Amino acid sequence: MTATPEALALTLTAARAAAEKKADDIIAIDVSERLALTDVFLITSGATDRQVRAIVDAIDEAMLKAGSKRRMREGFEEAHWVLLDYGDIMVHVQQTEDREFYALERLWKDCPLIELPALLAEVAAGNADD
Repeated sequence: MTATPEALALTLTAARAAAEKKADDIIAIDVSERLALTDVFLITSGATDRQVRAIVDAIDEAMLKAGSKRRMREGFEEAHWVLLDYGDIMVHVQQTEDREFYALERLWKDCPLIELPALLAEVAAGNADD
C-alpha cells in the first residue's frame, strides 16, 4: 500500500506553502507501509523560531484552503519542533539544529521518499527574486 492520492495532493499543498516561506530542505516520506495512523511525513526546517512559526502558519492556512482541517498541533510555543497532524499527513517543522540532531530522515530511511515536483523549485526561484 502506498500513500493515497489525497495524501499526496495535501503533501504538495503543504510543501508549496513551506517553500513560499523559504523553508529549508523539504522532504516527504511515504510511511503508509509502516504506520496505520498516517500516510506521509513532510519534514522541513527553518533557521529561527520566528521562521518556524511563519512556516507553520502558512501551512495551516494552505491546508485549510485545501479543505484539510488540522487535528492537532504541538510545539508551536517553543517553535523548535512543531508537529502538525492533518490525518493523512503529518508535518514536522524543525529548527535546523533540532533537525540535524533528531535526524528523522535517518530514522525513516527504509521508507520511500515522495518526489516533490519541480513546482517547489519554481517556488524557490520565485523567492530568489524577492
